[in-house]
Amino acid sequence: MKHLLSVTDAKQDIFELLKLAAYFKEYPVVKKPLKNKTLAMIFEKASTRTRISFEVAMYHLGGSPLYLSASDMQLGRGEIIEDTAKVMSRYVDGVMIRAKEHQEVQKFAENSDVPVINGLTNKEHPCQAITDIFTIYEHKKSYNLKMAYLGDGNNVCNSLLLACALIGMDMTVVCPSGYEPDLEIFEEAQMFAEETGSNIQITSNVLEGIKDADVIYTDVWVSMGDEDEKLQRMIDLNDYQVNMELLSHTKPDTIVMHCLPAIRGQEITDEVMKSSQSVIWDQAENRMHVQAAILSTLLKNDE
Repeated sequence: MKHLLSVTDAKQDIFELLKLAAYFKEYPVVKKPLKNKTLAMIFEKASTRTRISFEVAMYHLGGSPLYLSASDMQLGRGEIIEDTAKVMSRYVDGVMIRAKEHQEVQKFAENSDVPVINGLTNKEHPCQAITDIFTIYEHKKSYNLKMAYLGDGNNVCNSLLLACALIGMDMTVVCPSGYEPDLEIFEEAQMFAEETGSNIQITSNVLEGIKDADVIYTDVWVSMGDEDEKLQRMIDLNDYQVNMELLSHTKPDTIVMHCLPAIRGQEITDEVMKSSQSVIWDQAENRMHVQAAILSTLLKNDE
């Protein structure tokens, strides 16, 4: 794995990453595998969990994180991303980018001599999806499960489709017409699913979609950049809220996940977030452990 721009980049490494994350969570890092390594973190979009988890993970591994706001860099004055990538490659050992456009991160990686990690784009959120798989296994001790994702088929949904398909987990996207995940990614996930035996589906029927689900997952209805569509989205997605009534139609041990931030009272209720079925806080913590595994794998010393 040279870069992590998409979940597919981790196709051959995903189970090793999950094992390494479990190790980092259980045992303190003593040898500091990334001593004297530096990670540049470029943020075009605001962040809480991505920034904190990457910074703390780098510190734990012995490395140094460097926060860079895109507006404070020459990118904000028109320098092309190819030039920025070539220069930064000579300063740091790795780059994490939280960007608006997926193509920009791909372009950066094509011109970078060091590993590039996608911290979020409009198309994918691979670090989140790998963390989610890790959290599910932590609670269920199995990948032979069904996830039901409710709401907007956004970047997180796209990456979850790929991650579930790669490990053999079933996934049903439950969304209204017009909110389906990226078609190209859905078809790619179906190809992986043919190899692993997972069942990947899309439905607009909520009760049909959540039937026999071991995991209920949701995300915000209005992502960054979609604010102009807020009113219409509230109307279209109203029937896809994760609430206690919906959970009454699932198994008693079904777990609830949300990648945060959550808008309580919209896609998920306060009652569900505080319920015993919620594993949302474990999910948030695990970002740090999974990202430590990703960083260690990509930036480790050759010796």
